[in-house]
Amino acid sequence: MMKSKLLTAGLILSLLLSGGCRNKPIEVEQSAYTIKNDSIYLHNVSSVMQIIRIGSPQKEYVSKEVITAGRIQAIPTQIAYIAPPFDGRITKSHIKIGQQVNALTPLFEILSHDFTELQKDYYQAESERELARKDFVRKEELMQNNLCSAREYEEAINGMKQAEKEYENARAALGIYHVNPDEMILGQPLVIRAPIAGEVIENNIVTGLYLESGSDPVSVIADLNDVWITAQVKEKDIRFITEGDKIKVRVNAFPEKEIEGTVFHIEGFVDEDTRSIRVLSVCDNRNENLKTGMYATITFAGVHEEYTVLPENAVMQAQNNSYAIVQINDSIFIRKAITVDFTRGGNAYISEGLTSEDRVVFEGGYYLQ
Repeated sequence: MMKSKLLTAGLILSLLLSGGCRNKPIEVEQSAYTIKNDSIYLHNVSSVMQIIRIGSPQKEYVSKEVITAGRIQAIPTQIAYIAPPFDGRITKSHIKIGQQVNALTPLFEILSHDFTELQKDYYQAESERELARKDFVRKEELMQNNLCSAREYEEAINGMKQAEKEYENARAALGIYHVNPDEMILGQPLVIRAPIAGEVIENNIVTGLYLESGSDPVSVIADLNDVWITAQVKEKDIRFITEGDKIKVRVNAFPEKEIEGTVFHIEGFVDEDTRSIRVLSVCDNRNENLKTGMYATITFAGVHEEYTVLPENAVMQAQNNSYAIVQINDSIFIRKAITVDFTRGGNAYISEGLTSEDRVVFEGGYYLQ
């Protein structure tokens, strides 16, 4: 019994001693330095220097890539929504969906009472102009023979000028609808023409359909050789983007294809709900890979800036910021707050807090926390 108790006591003592041996290095490490505020004082320099690696940051000029989501849309000035200018009935259609059209290509014809009235106004103005001209010629002859008063002659001049102006206005009103008055026939249908060149992407034209001037568009034409890509860029990243920068675009439909574009416009205000800024870019779409409404992933190359570069392991995390441990002399280190703009390839790119002259703990910094 006594022998058993002795064995047990010996085993406990052995375990305690072995545990003490395992804890001894940790006790030595903790006693090798003292932390006061942001300063670290080494008491056993050689012991600490065996477990950390110190190096100097490098300076690099790099462009920070900004990656965000975007959406494909038609350029507003290159899309036309065709609606009837007058009430009337469609008498003929000239197009079908998917058709390529040029500017002023006939789209459809509409028989309209309002258009007929516009024609009548022109013929009336033309007739009144002719009468005013004849009156002026007659008054001028009378004036030369002293058979007309100066007042009557002045009235004839003013009447001719007024009639001429009304005629020009009536002719211009027809020109808005690309109607040549010299070839016009009273009562003819109005031919609605394409305002731009492009593709018919929507067509609801039905012969015999009665339309009102305030109705929805019956046809849509879009020039999609170039498209816009709208992206929302976070406020903190907008400084890396300037107009004219190149972008790379990927869409789910062609994941292996990288499409290039150019930043066209950066809006001058921040969306207060998302704290982001809308950036418009333009892409060549003559191969028709990009469809309006598609979502895209956009990579902005960004402007080149100088950064201080550290290994990611050299960046320590505090509660409210990031910091690096910088050597002041053989036995004193300090914690310096840094701003990490981004990481890439195992490195951290620092915009504030360090210089290339600093000596920084690259590895083992967690021993000094």
